[in-house]
Amino acid sequence: MQAASGGSGGGSNASSVYRGLRSRQGSSLMGEINVVPLVDVVLVLLLVFMITAPMMSRGIDVSLPVADQPQVDPEDRITVSVREDGRIFVGNQPVNIQLLEDHLRGMVSGTTTKLVYLRADESLRYGSVIEVVDKMKSAGVEQIGFVYVLPEEKSRR
Repeated sequence: MQAASGGSGGGSNASSVYRGLRSRQGSSLMGEINVVPLVDVVLVLLLVFMITAPMMSRGIDVSLPVADQPQVDPEDRITVSVREDGRIFVGNQPVNIQLLEDHLRGMVSGTTTKLVYLRADESLRYGSVIEVVDKMKSAGVEQIGFVYVLPEEKSRR
C-alpha cells in the first residue's frame, strides 16, 4: 500500500533500485535465480527416492513346485584335491597335472551337469590353484565348487 501511495517506505526504495538497474543496463532486466532452495529440494527428493526405491522392488510371490531331484551321492561327485606338496588327486587316484585335463574330460563327458569340486590346501600358492582351475576349465568343466571348512568345524579338528 505504501508503494502505491508514493510514501517514503520500503516500497519506494525498491522501485528506485529497479529503475536504477534498468537505467544502467539499458532495457534488459537482470534476474538471478537463488540456487540454494533448488538444491535443497532436489536433495530432499533424492533422499525420498533412495529410501522408497528398495521398498518398491519387491519380488513376485510365486509358489514354486517341488521337484524330485535325486540326491548326488558323495561317491558320484567328481572331486579334485590338491595337497600341500602340490600332488593332485581325482577322487582317491593320483593324477599328473599334464594328464588332469584328459582324465577329467573322460569323466565329465558322460554327465549332464559338468560340476567338479576342488579341494585345495590353504597353504598352496594362488598360481598353482589357478593352474588346476585352468586345466579343469579346458577339460569342459562348466562349474567348479570350491570346498571349504567353516570356522567352527576347523576348531573341532
